[in-house]
Amino acid sequence: MGPRWKGKGSEGKALADPMSKIVSQLKSSLIQSDSHGLLSGCSVLLEVETEQTALLNRSCFGRPIITAQKDKQWFQLGMEEAFYLCYNLKCLKIFSYDECTKNDDELWNYMKSKRETFPDLFKAYSHLRTRNWVVRSGSQYGVDFIAYRHHPALVHSEYAVLVLSGGDGNANGRLRVWSDFQCTLRLCGSVAKTLLVLRIDKNGVGAGSPSCLESYSVEESTITRWSPEQSREDKTVAENGTEQEICFEHEPSSWSLQRTTSS
Repeated sequence: MGPRWKGKGSEGKALADPMSKIVSQLKSSLIQSDSHGLLSGCSVLLEVETEQTALLNRSCFGRPIITAQKDKQWFQLGMEEAFYLCYNLKCLKIFSYDECTKNDDELWNYMKSKRETFPDLFKAYSHLRTRNWVVRSGSQYGVDFIAYRHHPALVHSEYAVLVLSGGDGNANGRLRVWSDFQCTLRLCGSVAKTLLVLRIDKNGVGAGSPSCLESYSVEESTITRWSPEQSREDKTVAENGTEQEICFEHEPSSWSLQRTTSS
């Protein structure tokens, strides 16, 4: 399943204005204005100017908040979004209600206390973002994230992303039995998305500080329902008599492993 562009000219607009360029512009703008975000539960509130509002919308970071203050614009950033801007891009400072700026370790521990699986989710989020995918919440589809090739106004989301913990068990408790695969694949098929599973392997390193992310590795797998009409070559017959096809494919979008199974 390839990109599904929204209308004529959408692909050309995306190529003319790549996401990497937009994010770079946002980074420069936030650094120049010395932007600060405010911790608020499981999100970060960010007061921005008109230029930054446009860049946040174009790069798909956070969501605008409607307030009674007409001269001010506020954005609500998710934890992964806020930490990516703070830790990876170094363009945002975050402070708490006591007006103390949080350093990377303090912010990391705060976010871990709010969500046990934050280290795995953030590694997956940053893995996609650094490859210039737009990443949004996938809660409406029962997954962790939704990945877009460019801005959602130009293209439909391509991947429904599930994040699994490798090496130390499946922390989120999903895809443990075959029926989990069937339900998830049927849901993804009904909304025209490919299921992308990102398995995070901590390689024996604890999550005490954000520096652990350098030791984490990500295994990428796309899983789709097997179709005999589309898969007439290179078939192997499993011991139980069902036909399965396993194909390894390198794609421009960097997904290295595609596994197609019957369901």
